[in-house]
Formats: sequence, C-alpha cells, structure tokens
Amino acid sequence: MVATALVVASVTLVPEAAGPVTIKLATLAPANSTWHKALMEMGAIWTRATEGRMKLTIYPGGTQGSESVTIRLMRPGVDQLQGSLLMLPGLAEVDDAFEVFGIPFFFASDEELWHVLEKLTPSVKPRLEAKGFVLLNWGNGGWVQLFSKRQVRTVNELKQVKLFTTEGNEKMVQWYKTNGFQAVALPVNEIPAQLKIRTGMIDAAPSPPYGALVLQFYRDAPFMLDIRVGPLVGGTVITREAWNRIDEADRAKMLHAAQAMERALRPNVAKLDASSIAEMQKRGLTVTKVDGAALAEFRATAEKLTASMRGSMVPADIYDLAFRERNAFRRSKGAEH
Repeated sequence: MVATALVVASVTLVPEAAGPVTIKLATLAPANSTWHKALMEMGAIWTRATEGRMKLTIYPGGTQGSESVTIRLMRPGVDQLQGSLLMLPGLAEVDDAFEVFGIPFFFASDEELWHVLEKLTPSVKPRLEAKGFVLLNWGNGGWVQLFSKRQVRTVNELKQVKLFTTEGNEKMVQWYKTNGFQAVALPVNEIPAQLKIRTGMIDAAPSPPYGALVLQFYRDAPFMLDIRVGPLVGGTVITREAWNRIDEADRAKMLHAAQAMERALRPNVAKLDASSIAEMQKRGLTVTKVDGAALAEFRATAEKLTASMRGSMVPADIYDLAFRERNAFRRSKGAEH
C-alpha cells in the first residue's frame, strides 16, 4: 500500500522444548486490508507447513511505530522485532540502492517493474544481507498518484503545495527542496490528520489510490492528479540473526509461502487501483486529467531531475543496471526508450 503503505515481522524465538517459534509481524497496512489478509494467509501456511513449529502474530496499522522505529527494533541487541514487510522508504533506509525504485516515471507498466525487480534481486539482496536482513519476497502497493487539497494541474502548481515525503530520508527531502518543491517529512500515519487540519503541515500526499481510500484521507484531499508517478515497491525482510536460528527445512517452507504471497498479489494491483478510484469518485473525488503538454512537462521535469540521483541518492552501479534492464525489456517488446 501506499504512499503511500507495507509490513513488519518480529520473531520471538524460544527454546524448542518451550513450544513453537512465534513470529510477531507489524505492518503499516491497515487491518483487514488486502496486504493484512495476505500476511494472515501466509502465516497460516507457515503454521501448517511446519506442523505448528512456526506461528505468526500480526500487528497491522503501524501500531508498532513507523518503519524507522521498527527497523531500530530489529537491530542486533534490541531484537524486539525480527522482520518487516517494508515499503520503499523503509527499504531505502536500510540501503540506498532501493531508491532506484522510487525514480519518478521510471516504470511504464507492472511488467517492467517485475522484470527489473527480478534482474536486480541478485544485486540488491546481498546488500540487504550485509545490513543483517534476508529478503523473502517483493510487493507492489499500487501506483502512486497525487492527492491534494486544491487542484494541481502543472509542475509549477505542484511546487506551490506543501508536499508530504516520508520521515527518515533526509537526502530525499533535500533533493525535493533543491529542485524547488516544498517537501515536508512526516510519518505515514500523520497524513490523514495533517490533511484534515485547514492549516496543516501538508497540502498534498503521493499515495496509491487504495491507500487513500482505506485511510480515508481523500476526503480532505479531494483532488487526484491522474498521472501515475510510479509503483510503491515493498519487500518482506527478516533479520539474518533470526533466520539463521530457524531450522533449514522450515526456512524453505516459509520462503515458498512468502513467494506464493508475492505471486498471488501481483495481478490484484491494477484492479485495486481502478476500483479504489471509482469508489472515491462516487464519494466526491475529482480526478484531474492533464493534456499532452502538461504531461510532457511533468515527464521532462522528472527526466531532468532523475539524472541528479545517480551516484548521489542511488549507487551508480545499481542505477545503471536498472536502466539497462528496463531498456532491454522495452526493446524486447518493440518499445522505444
């Protein structure tokens, strides 16, 4: 999920004689959301597949804190949480290579996203492991679009609003400000409250439509700019320390279930985006279409700014690999770069 929104897992390991391993999982995804339900199903499979040796307890809705907080709780010596399904901001906090998935307008389709994710996994997975985390699966919370208190139709109008960005990524805040945007860093769960206040700290928030619908903040930001900025990438991780304490045969079963969750959610993203927009329109959301000139301006601005991310926000080797693989995929489909 969105701006928007995915998951934190914590493993409390006890001696084998004392009973099963209980994995506590916290997530920013709201209770009963698509991702919360998928996690519950994954946990049920873990329990069945391991004959009760592994159990999963889920804490939805960010009740265990922001992603920055949950990452700290997973650190060696703290060990209150041992895993997380982190959204892009959380993944990027662990390692800046993940910023590559947040480049505006980099992806044109879900197919491009999954191709690049597959090709980059062998490069980014070891970077996570070097920081003490094991990647179990990928996720896509939907395509990020802009929700705002007042209508935004051009790049200049976007620069006039106070724009939410995720707390904990100071480099991203400075990147926005350097390029003329009024970025305000806040925890994700502050979006609804700040938009509700007439003089709140933000006027607009990027989010997948499903996130805006579930969190209901579209009611106070009733304009949606109909431009898909990019997919909200997430990934489920577990601490290497906890992973190594789990029996190897059980690890294989858990990994299989996690990857099955990834495959099951993939085809749902487009449907969720479309149905969420339709539902919000019934409740008063105004969808702002842009003409060709305005869209070209947004894309030209993004392309100009993207180059500044190479080597400063995204490691050059990861940046170059992502572009190479995306362009190769487009060539295979007969599309232009």
